[in-house]
Amino acid sequence: MIKLYHFDELKPEEILNRDIRAEKNVEDVVDGIIADVRARGDEALKEYALKFDGAKLDNIQVTQEEIEEAFANMDGYFLETLREAAANIEAFHRQQVHKNFVMNDKPGIVLGQKYTPIEKAGVYVPGGTAAYPSTVLMDVIPAKVAGVSEIVMTTPAGKDGKIDPVILAAAATAGVTRIFKTGGAQAVAALAYGTQSIPAVDKIVGPGNIYVATAKRKVFGKVGIDMIAGPSEILVLADGSCNPAWVAADLLSQAEHDKLASPVLVTDSADLAKAVQAELERCYNRAKSILSENELFLEKITEAFIEKKTLLYSDIQRIRSATAKDSPETARETVSQYHNENDDLDEARKDSIRRVLEEHRRSQCY
Repeated sequence: MIKLYHFDELKPEEILNRDIRAEKNVEDVVDGIIADVRARGDEALKEYALKFDGAKLDNIQVTQEEIEEAFANMDGYFLETLREAAANIEAFHRQQVHKNFVMNDKPGIVLGQKYTPIEKAGVYVPGGTAAYPSTVLMDVIPAKVAGVSEIVMTTPAGKDGKIDPVILAAAATAGVTRIFKTGGAQAVAALAYGTQSIPAVDKIVGPGNIYVATAKRKVFGKVGIDMIAGPSEILVLADGSCNPAWVAADLLSQAEHDKLASPVLVTDSADLAKAVQAELERCYNRAKSILSENELFLEKITEAFIEKKTLLYSDIQRIRSATAKDSPETARETVSQYHNENDDLDEARKDSIRRVLEEHRRSQCY
């Protein structure tokens, strides 16, 4: 239940302290991880991937085949939007590029200023709870515009040992040189000190949780960093005339980033506070419901694939992508449209999907 407070009864520490005391061992944990990565390199990264992400990795570097596969199964509209966003970001940052100059208008005196891009930049992209292609674009493109010759990206792999396709597509679109499957404090340590596979960089940028932020603080000096970002926070001031759904959406926009995030609403309307509380509960329950329904939907379709052995891996990826981001209603429409629009798909594969969709409809899973 979302907590409601009356201002006169509120103790500041009750709402302002995000209980970081519960993470008081963070410093020691990060120190140990950094030392371990410096000592054992790639082997340490593989062990941490298994321990923290449940990913068993043979190779921590993303291959060109994985990138091509991500593009092959990517929605065309998403790619178009991604490229448009990349172009907009690049156009903006090109206006920020500093210019070199030399002054020698007086005999024997030469003055000037020269900007030299760093050689290697490391970009950390969060993973696990969500995919952030926007983070990739906003961190990589400015480095590219500045003339950085090598941009190395790290992001944690999923339990299947793969990076989210939208992240790979964004990285390739933005111009990342190399991508590695590692996250957390261990990724920061690898970028700062280098491993057998990952080169040491000159500067590390990108957001992350408290472990990532602590690691960046600890390696600062060995490498440059962009900033030490704390947990996301937002304070919304609203009166009784505000739409509770909009207020809830603003709060959720920051709450999704981190378990230590602090979204706070201040209002003079008890009715609005209760309405926002109800809206947040509704959004939370709806999200849980959609995730549960989509898992069941995906499981049924996968069973049909195995039974018939007539559907290609690309079909599975397309449907998995649809069910990951859509409700079952939208996912069903996406899958149906996809298979109805492609005449080269054999009838057996179409029948498999139609049968599973019909079962899904009858069982009222959505």
